[in-house]
Amino acid sequence: MNDSETARDVPTGEGLDRSEVEGVVRRNIQALLQVRKELERNKGFQEALADAITGFTGSMTFVFLHAVLFGGWLVVNTGVVPGVKPFDPFPFVMLAMIASVEAIFLSTFVLISQNRMQALADKRADLDLQINLLAEHEVTRLIELVDGISRHLKVPRHSDPHLEELKKDVHPEVVLEEIERAQRDVKE
Repeated sequence: MNDSETARDVPTGEGLDRSEVEGVVRRNIQALLQVRKELERNKGFQEALADAITGFTGSMTFVFLHAVLFGGWLVVNTGVVPGVKPFDPFPFVMLAMIASVEAIFLSTFVLISQNRMQALADKRADLDLQINLLAEHEVTRLIELVDGISRHLKVPRHSDPHLEELKKDVHPEVVLEEIERAQRDVKE
């Protein structure tokens, strides 16, 4: 590449230059970000609260805050601080109860957030599947087209036993059945 050429002029192999590919990538990223913003806007109060609590409790600030609170509780209740009467002496029953109740609520908030995240992951997986099925269908049509063109132009070609199979659409239910059959065979 000489000085007059830029990285944007380098072909990508698909007939598009880098700037066109970057434009497509940028457009796709913007579309995905827009979908995420829309999902965030449509979150209910309870989901937003659960996500906020889970976000905070999963931070180092939360860990440091608990270290200070529990450490202070233990110091005060072991009688080390002069002039302060222990209110929860050893075996720290009140502290254990508070920690247990907190753990119950925190695990519930984490489960709520995980359920929502799993629902989003399921939607993304469905989208991926739809795009993959569409791409597979388009590739199948391209194989048919190229085969038809090569036959029309009488291009010499070697025999490919898989060509006819490649020209057929893949049905996802058949693939799933085959996967399940193979998994059963492995277990037996």
